[in-house]
Amino acid sequence: MKVLITRSREDGERLATVLAERGIDSLLAPLLEIDIFAGPPLAVDGVQAVLATSANGIRAFAERSSERRIPVFAVGDATARLAVNMGFASVSTASGDVDTLAERVIEALPADGGDLLHVAGTKVAGDLGGRLGEHGFSYRREVIYEAKRVPALDPAAIEAIRTGAIDGILFYSPRTASIFVELAERVGIKGDLDAVAAYCLSEAVARRIEDLTWRVICIANRPDQESMLALVEGAA
Repeated sequence: MKVLITRSREDGERLATVLAERGIDSLLAPLLEIDIFAGPPLAVDGVQAVLATSANGIRAFAERSSERRIPVFAVGDATARLAVNMGFASVSTASGDVDTLAERVIEALPADGGDLLHVAGTKVAGDLGGRLGEHGFSYRREVIYEAKRVPALDPAAIEAIRTGAIDGILFYSPRTASIFVELAERVGIKGDLDAVAAYCLSEAVARRIEDLTWRVICIANRPDQESMLALVEGAA
């Protein structure tokens, strides 16, 4: 079995390693390129926790601050693992989406305990600040990176899809799913997907690709890495 990974390069390379350990071949075709913004050290005085809705937020924060003692609340397990690997002393995971992250923070932290610093990109999903604000938390979003869409599908990915070398494609966000649909239409490979399975992190992701003709669209039981891996492993 061989799958196409559409995540950004650093996340995709780590995912490819995990898949290889489980006997699944992969081809990397990032649909987003990550640009971390340079700038002065981030202001963290009075911050009781850092909120990370992507691994890129953790990477960007680490480049702009040497602080590793502030607790990190991560949206998912992969983001949490990266934070641990980068030396953050206290890391919690919501193992889900923005809504479950908000619930985890509300349960774990006092509203008057200090600021919540959301390290984010130029585009965010959900309304994390609104949810936390409703419960009296002081929320601050720091935009420190941008996820830019690629101009075209990787030629190796196009060839692999056209020749039937790809059994499935992994989609982790509505945005990357939408980008794939547009780029696939542009290069004329829509008709080559009827033998390919689409593996989606959530129903919101699946809705973005449902107009294409797939062999099957599969949705993870939970919006986390382990559920996605279980989905692909089950197919393999």
